[in-house]
Parts: sequence; C-alpha cells; structure tokens
Amino acid sequence: MALKEDSYVLLNDGNKMPRVGFGTYAPQEVSKSLAEEGVKVALEVGYRHIDCALIYGNEVEVGRAIREKIADGTVKREDVFYTSKLWSTFHTPDQVRTALEKSLKDLQLDYIDLYIIHSPIELKPGNDLFPTDENGKLIYHNTDLRDTWKALEACKDAGLVKSIGVSNFNKRQIELILNMPGLKYKPVCNQVECHIYLNQGKLQEFLKSQDIVLVGYSVLGSSRDEKWIDPNSPVLLEDPVLKEIAEKLGRTTAQVAMRYLLQRGIVVLAKSYTPTRIKQNLQIYDFQLSEEDMKTLDGLNKNMRYLQTPQWQDHPKYPFHDEY
Repeated sequence: MALKEDSYVLLNDGNKMPRVGFGTYAPQEVSKSLAEEGVKVALEVGYRHIDCALIYGNEVEVGRAIREKIADGTVKREDVFYTSKLWSTFHTPDQVRTALEKSLKDLQLDYIDLYIIHSPIELKPGNDLFPTDENGKLIYHNTDLRDTWKALEACKDAGLVKSIGVSNFNKRQIELILNMPGLKYKPVCNQVECHIYLNQGKLQEFLKSQDIVLVGYSVLGSSRDEKWIDPNSPVLLEDPVLKEIAEKLGRTTAQVAMRYLLQRGIVVLAKSYTPTRIKQNLQIYDFQLSEEDMKTLDGLNKNMRYLQTPQWQDHPKYPFHDEY
C-alpha cells in the first residue's frame, strides 16, 4: 500500500513517519501473544507505524509479527516504521547501544526506524529494570542527558537506527539537547501523553518552532493499568461532548478523538487488541472536523494527565513540574 500524501509527516532528518501508529503497550497480566496478533491485524488493515519499547517486554512477539507479515508479502521492511525506546536504566553512554542491540536481537530486525529516550528520568544502571533499595524506593541515577543523546547519535551514524528522538521531555529538557555543543542531530519528535483533556497546545507550539513533531500517546485515554493510572479518572471515550460530536458525524468517539489531534498536526498512536477497533481507528482520513467542532474540543482541555507517576516526582529530572 503506497503512502497517501497526507498519511505521513516529514521529519527534520528527511525521513517520513506515518501519522497514525499502532501502540503495543499492555499491562503485565495481558498475554504477550495478544501484541503479536494485534500487530499482524494492524499491518493487514493498513497500519505502517508500530510503536513499542524494551520495557513493554513484548518485542520478541512484535518482531515475530512484523517478520511474518514481511514473509507473507503483506508488507516490505521499508514500508514499516518501527519505534523502540531506550529504557531508564540504560542512559549511561556505554549502555545505549547495548540496549538498542538487545531490542534488535529480540525483534530480529537489522535496524529500527525511530529510537527514542523513553523518559528523561534515569534509574540505576543494571539488569534490574526497576531497581529499588531495601525500603522499596526506586534508585535514581543522574547521567547528563546530553551524553545519552551523543550515544544515540552514534547509533544513528552506525546505521542501527534511522531517526532519533525523545519522549516525556519538557521544553527545558529539549532545549538542553538543542543547545548542546557539537549537536549533530536534533530530536525528530517528542512522544508525550496527548488527548482532549491534555491537548499540549503550548508544548506543541514550542516543538513546531523547532521543527520537532509531537507524537501523542494515550490519545484515547488510557489502558486503566492501576500500577500507573488512578482508577477514578474520567473515561475519555465516554465524554458527553465527544459523544455528541461523534453521533452527529456517524463516527466512533475514538475516531473523533484521534481526528482532533490529527487535524492539529499531531501524530497519533492508538492501541487496541480488538480487530474491529484496530481497523476503525485507522479510518480517520475520510472525514473532517469543522472549525466549530475543533474549538469545542479545544474547550475540553483541563491539563489532566492519566499517567501521573507520583512515585517519581522527587527525581531531579521529573519532567512534569514545569508547565510544559
């Protein structure tokens, strides 16, 4: 399937990223095989952007699904835009390539299209992905983010990855990289939580001014994983205003929630393991929201995060103390 002109965005390094991506995160208790099946369905119905991460623990399955769909002729490797993420225990420069190579080995792929720093928050390096002390408190570490970035640039130069970016960074943390001496490659994107309740208008404006793409996760709300999410938070897809617009247009609330971000130039990642929904979530190119609908949805913003991570708030690099 050739990319339609409006179905991808041009990154600042010349590579192209499909505007709609398929997310693969699921809570621990969800079977890894669901990610494998989900990715196969996603590729069959036309997704060309798959978003995953080492910490999700399912790159073996996701890689298998991609390779199977290449083998059966559904896609070519160059048609698939695959994102992985550098976890917080691998920020020291000597560990960056090690982590990337682990992902490549699990995926059984020769390169990754986009590799991003999962979070500016760093944890103690080592094999334990959530290192804790005797009181069960996470053990922090403090590598200069610019040194981590230089190691990412080296991975790009080595051909292991096509594009590099960041995730969950605030304006100050991105500026730190943009202003670093000897910067070779700018981040192509900042992947952050973004939806009608957290529309990230100010952050997006800043990123646009730097030619950096905002990629939104949790665009449909969140997976309600109690480890990260307050179970009392509102269910985004049940928002009455969103429902009203969806009914008027004969669309699902998910399609409207995604279309809203898409029309603002945001790349959207949506996750579902239900085949009909996987397909529906991609059907957002054949309708437009009016200016009035866009304004109405703008009005729903309440700067509300689903992903709170209060347990990390005392980290020196916790990104969400800043306004954006």
